Amino acid sequence: MLTKKQIWGRKEDRSAHYDDQIRRNRAANFGYSKVAEDEKTQKVLHHFDSVARQYDFMNTLLSFGVHYLWKRIAVGMLTLKLGDRVLDVCGGTGDLAILAARAVETQGQVTVFDINRAMIDAGRYKKSNAHIRKRIAYVQGNAEQIAFPDASFDAVMVGFGIRNVTHMEQGFREMYRVLKPGGKMMCLEFSKPANTVFRWMYDFYSFYIMPFLGQVIAGSRQAYTHLPESIRMFPLPDELSMILEGIGFCDVSYRRLTNGIAVIHLAYKK
Repeated sequence: MLTKKQIWGRKEDRSAHYDDQIRRNRAANFGYSKVAEDEKTQKVLHHFDSVARQYDFMNTLLSFGVHYLWKRIAVGMLTLKLGDRVLDVCGGTGDLAILAARAVETQGQVTVFDINRAMIDAGRYKKSNAHIRKRIAYVQGNAEQIAFPDASFDAVMVGFGIRNVTHMEQGFREMYRVLKPGGKMMCLEFSKPANTVFRWMYDFYSFYIMPFLGQVIAGSRQAYTHLPESIRMFPLPDELSMILEGIGFCDVSYRRLTNGIAVIHLAYKK
């Protein structure tokens, strides 16, 4: 049986993910746990260090391969052109970056920007799509302080990573800053399934099956317990849209995928 703690939280619970709340309380969410504001980044680094080598395999296993479809749809919605400069924030092992590199071809440039060296290396040196990976630039850094000048990119994307950034809104502000006027931002993130019965099945799978498989295959039950917790503490689509508009993005829209398990947000810089 699912416990009360495993049910999707109230808006007030999710608001603890907002920058002003974090700074006011000097505490951030790490899943359902509260940690000191200045400790979350190190916890996230340790978390991804522990799963980096198995990350892509576990994503495919746990999503039954559907995450590849989500990513293709998400990058397709950016409508990238030949020669575009693209930044993949929290880019990890580079799935989105590879799709973008195919779209912009050799005339363009795609950069993976991620705080975790183990994740970067796990993707950078994979044998699959090796010829494309060689065309991608890799930069290690914190999404709250993106190491590029203003108006450097035609498109910025983040996939399943922004909820791990301590100050999420600051991360989006940085994405806005490095975008050229008229540039597009795409955020692909997990969310709350729309159908009640489907949601119950998803919750059961998330809190019982996923941690078990994480322990057996990746050797880390904790990492795959943190994953569903962090998803349930993240703002819902309407809430995130309001955040993006408050930062300055315009024409903000979103599209639900697979009954709302994943959501693509698209926004533009004026």
